[in-house]
Amino acid sequence: MKVENSVTPTQEQMAGFLAPGPDGPISMVNLLKFKDKATYQDGRETELTGQEAYALYSRGVMKTLATVGGKLVFSGDVSRLMLGEVEDLWDTVAIAQYPSRAAMLEMMQLPEYQEISVHRSAGLAGQLNIETANAGIF
Repeated sequence: MKVENSVTPTQEQMAGFLAPGPDGPISMVNLLKFKDKATYQDGRETELTGQEAYALYSRGVMKTLATVGGKLVFSGDVSRLMLGEVEDLWDTVAIAQYPSRAAMLEMMQLPEYQEISVHRSAGLAGQLNIETANAGIF
């Protein structure tokens, strides 16, 4: 199995996200890998680590999540791999829940989200973002 972290979706992945999908709520499982030192695309100087820059994004995204009816349902640092094998572990796992794909897209287009997303790009070395349909707990 090939695993490749990324910061932005491919055209194919974005097309799949925009296609009709599950009705109702979705959860996004985020496996996050941070840069050692944040690097901003506009070239600004910073002493922030990648995790600190992402924390600025994270605080802002909590507000935009609520604006579209979403919420953070889990966040935690990865401590070890209990099962399976990967070359490099992620740093943090976060799960965000949205009322629908449309709500997530709406959030991503908010001016407030656009403003804070620079911290996401500055802090992330890459991530996996896994969409799940909320079928309930079994």
